[in-house]
Amino acid sequence: MGAPARAPRTGRRSAAAAACLGCCLLAACGGGIWIGFGDGEGDGRKPSVGLAAAAGPVAAGGTLAVAAAAADADGIDEVAFYRRDGGRWVFLGADRQAPYEWTVPVPADGRTTLEVFARATDRSGAQADSAIVVVAVRA
Repeated sequence: MGAPARAPRTGRRSAAAAACLGCCLLAACGGGIWIGFGDGEGDGRKPSVGLAAAAGPVAAGGTLAVAAAAADADGIDEVAFYRRDGGRWVFLGADRQAPYEWTVPVPADGRTTLEVFARATDRSGAQADSAIVVVAVRA
């Protein structure tokens, strides 16, 4: 008796193999690839974020070190830092890796307080702001 007859191959398996091979080749040559599953909406919740700074007064023209704690089930993409200048909030910069820290320049413009806050963005794009931290400025 001979070997049993094989069933003919369908195109489904070979198409999947070709797609996988294409992805592997793209990744191997330095190209990027991202494969995701789900609806792309994340967990639907905003991240949590808190901001801490030194309690004492800071010198005008100096700097203030701040640190943010941020967490989310989707992971944190970045924490951005803001300072109030006049009646508007000014973006200072963002940290994309924990620990989330920033050095805030303290203007020497006669202000008596410095106000800062942090904005956390999770990997699904949801954002949340910390409470505003107010620090006294000495001349």
